[in-house]
Amino acid sequence: MSGQALRIGTRKSVMALAQTDEVARLLRASAPDLAVDVVKFETRGDQDQTSKLLRHGGKGGAFVAEIRDAMRSGTLQAAMHSLKDVPGNEETPGLVIAAMLARDAANDSLVLRPGLSLETFRASRGKGLKIGTNAVRRAAYLRRLFPEATVIHYRGAADTRIAKLDRGDKQRLPGGGEVGPADALVMARSGLERIGMTARIAHDFTVDEMLPAVGQGIVAVECVDTDWATRMRLAGIDDAQARLSAEAEREVLWVLNGHCNSPIAGHATLVGHEMTLRASVLDETGDRFIEVVRCGAADRPRELGRAVGLELLDKGAAEIIARSRPDE
Repeated sequence: MSGQALRIGTRKSVMALAQTDEVARLLRASAPDLAVDVVKFETRGDQDQTSKLLRHGGKGGAFVAEIRDAMRSGTLQAAMHSLKDVPGNEETPGLVIAAMLARDAANDSLVLRPGLSLETFRASRGKGLKIGTNAVRRAAYLRRLFPEATVIHYRGAADTRIAKLDRGDKQRLPGGGEVGPADALVMARSGLERIGMTARIAHDFTVDEMLPAVGQGIVAVECVDTDWATRMRLAGIDDAQARLSAEAEREVLWVLNGHCNSPIAGHATLVGHEMTLRASVLDETGDRFIEVVRCGAADRPRELGRAVGLELLDKGAAEIIARSRPDE
């Protein structure tokens, strides 16, 4: 590919561009002769900041579909995704995730509006406060952690959400009307790090408090499966540990046949040759909670993920997922 530019597609958000810039930096470091062009897309999920993502086919339809179409047409050679936004229960004919970057922090964090201290937030136990999120997983955990708080629908890129929080803006609802303003937000720590806003973190949730989304903190780079030149380039920046963790976590999604409205969480850790995988399925109200933890060989991640997923099904996960599945 000497003398030829590798075109990477990405969303226009500050965070997506920061992630893509890191991909480009790593590619240039591994192949100094390689020209990397970043192509910005405004996806349906970016254009519509009001509707729930389900309207656009979930995260896959909202943030991934247009960029994937551009790869299939040859306009792009690769695309950057946050792995947590890539559905795990779908087939992607003709495409392959050729690189996963070393995992950033996987946990979620609490961001508070100006004037609200963590001490006040904790003392209130959430009573009388509104916490914003668009993720059903986060909403389910919040309803368990702070049952007296009101969890509200809250959309937007990371920097946009914080700006709305600081201004005291209300969030428009998909069916009309408004909600808010929010007193707090729950956001991925890795995203806040990418946009340089870690100073806004009031509290980092542990995995015991709030298990992360599958793939959270991992940047994935996708390309056409028959484009061997691009696959070779991307293999040079692939992180083996991130890939092993992702394969275990995403196997859980595959077994559960989860969808964008399913509160499913999963997180794998590696110590030496052993992997520990923890996964959970929650009722969206937070009332029902099933969690499984298993250990296994780090070099057999899908087997471990399959075992965890099947145990979740044995414990009743299918019923919870079926209730959360939208009407066709």
